[in-house]
Amino acid sequence: MRRSATAGRLLLAALLVLLAGCSATTGDDTGRGPITLATGRDLTGYLQHVLDGWNAGHPAEKVTLVQLPEAADEVYAQMANSLRAGSSRFDVVNIDVAWTSEFAAAGWIAPLDTRSLPLGHLLPSVLGTATFRGRVYAMPYVTNAGLLYYRKDILAKAGVAPPRTWAQLAQDARTIAPRYGLQGYAGQLLPYEGLTVNVTEAIQSAGGTVLGDEGRSVTVDSPAARQGLSFLVDGVREGWIPQSALGFKEEESRRDFQDGHLLFLRNWPYVYDAASANGSPVAGKIGVVPLPGPDARGSSVLGGSDLAVNAHSRHPRTATDLLAYLGSEGVQRQVLTLGSLPPVWASLYTDPALVRRYPYLPVLEQSVRTARPRPKSAHYEQVSLAVAAVTSDALRGRFTVDQALTRLSRELTAIVRGH
Repeated sequence: MRRSATAGRLLLAALLVLLAGCSATTGDDTGRGPITLATGRDLTGYLQHVLDGWNAGHPAEKVTLVQLPEAADEVYAQMANSLRAGSSRFDVVNIDVAWTSEFAAAGWIAPLDTRSLPLGHLLPSVLGTATFRGRVYAMPYVTNAGLLYYRKDILAKAGVAPPRTWAQLAQDARTIAPRYGLQGYAGQLLPYEGLTVNVTEAIQSAGGTVLGDEGRSVTVDSPAARQGLSFLVDGVREGWIPQSALGFKEEESRRDFQDGHLLFLRNWPYVYDAASANGSPVAGKIGVVPLPGPDARGSSVLGGSDLAVNAHSRHPRTATDLLAYLGSEGVQRQVLTLGSLPPVWASLYTDPALVRRYPYLPVLEQSVRTARPRPKSAHYEQVSLAVAAVTSDALRGRFTVDQALTRLSRELTAIVRGH
């Protein structure tokens, strides 16, 4: 008996030593240690340069960049599958702003201690993409807002200012564009996430919403939503939105405008640099203003990405510190100058040197400040699919606007209730 008790005590002591050694090796007891950052494919290569700066100053807490595919749906699938399984493979995830609510509701990402985060320096509107039901779950990293591009040379010849209202846009697209051999207006109207964005922008510009109470109620069957969807449906029916736009995603619409076929285009800020590059048929001929609305300036949907910490990260304190670093002014400047992405740090939009280099920044700042997050929902992917599918049918004349909104309200109600 004495020998058995002694052996037991020795075994327990050995286990405690082993556990202590593991804890010291992994840093689990402090929440600090090496981490991974998962993101969609970085096409410019700037992000590794940014992380090299972190790694140089944090040799014991180095960040390994994990690049997932370029396509957003593949990025979503790989992140969701890993997080759903409780894996700690990804410590920090760079997620589309549309996913933050869903990931938070599922318990995949952890609420943040915001005391170390530079949230007070950010454009106020972007904070809405990082919160869900009263808690902050992410650090805004890159923002985006839809802009109205136009042919300033054509409008100058016609003697008109850029449109501020839908009526002015429709009038110019219907009358001026044909005189110069152009189509009127296009956005991203293929049935995918881009159409959800275009429709949501039109609805909220008219004062409506798709969902309310952070995804708990359905509000899309309203007079404002009818006005917003009618703007797009009427444009297609009347011909100042060409039929070709029904097959446009971002790049197809950008190419059509850049090749000189469109008078007006709704798209993201990246188009400005591409369309202004040497060799572009419209270089020096384009202008940009905020999206128009029914009576005055409209409201864009916020794009971009947020940084979140995996709820199962082994080193959450290091992960949170990385979020603060990536949200700092110096890194945010590199987001713009090296990554060609719109930063979330407010003062950069009025930096004289940056405005000279990126003339669209003041317009983008206006648009971001008045933009709103996409409909928040724990089931956002299903919501987006429903909005795109039903409104696509309306654009193609298969349903009236009233019929489409009634059907969409019914489908969204089923999603919200979990049926």
